Amino acid sequence: MLIHPWDAGDDERSIAYLKDNQFGHLIAAGRGRDLPVVVPTQFLLRDERTIWLHLARPNPIWPAIEENPKVLLSVAGPWTYVPGKWRAESGIDPSLGVPTTYYSSVQLVCHAEIVTDPEGKLEILRAQLADQEPGHGDPARMPRLLAGLLGLRLAVEEIRGKFKYDGHKDAGLRERVAAELAARGGPGDEAALRHLT
Repeated sequence: MLIHPWDAGDDERSIAYLKDNQFGHLIAAGRGRDLPVVVPTQFLLRDERTIWLHLARPNPIWPAIEENPKVLLSVAGPWTYVPGKWRAESGIDPSLGVPTTYYSSVQLVCHAEIVTDPEGKLEILRAQLADQEPGHGDPARMPRLLAGLLGLRLAVEEIRGKFKYDGHKDAGLRERVAAELAARGGPGDEAALRHLT
């Protein structure tokens, strides 16, 4: 993804974003394939350099990961469209303003380790459940479920954060766009406002 210097997020900002958005697309290129395998999935950010998740055993991503354990986890959203007239520079016809989309996105380059042993899978499931649904029953009591899935441990090698909110524009333009977003109140507008104000 293209990341201009004014849109770049450091690791701390990117990790904070991931903590609030633990759903993304896991992408495995494999070797010699026409297309990568892309799987939408929930995940657990275990620490700043470790991600855990599980997927069903028949998932098509497993052969691709076995071919090439380097994967990409891509997380993006929410987004909002910003009309050109809101961004028109002073003295420019508003109908000639350049529209854009505001959004946050973090991509993680990772090394994937497939977890097949029951204790390893249980460790991942228990951690994910503790994060999302504390007090849920122990997955060890569901052997059929456990047999039907595999776990993944992702070791994060590189963090690419992008926070596209007109960071290169002057404060006046950003304040004007923020006022328009607040007045519109559409999907993604509130999230964008947090980055502008």
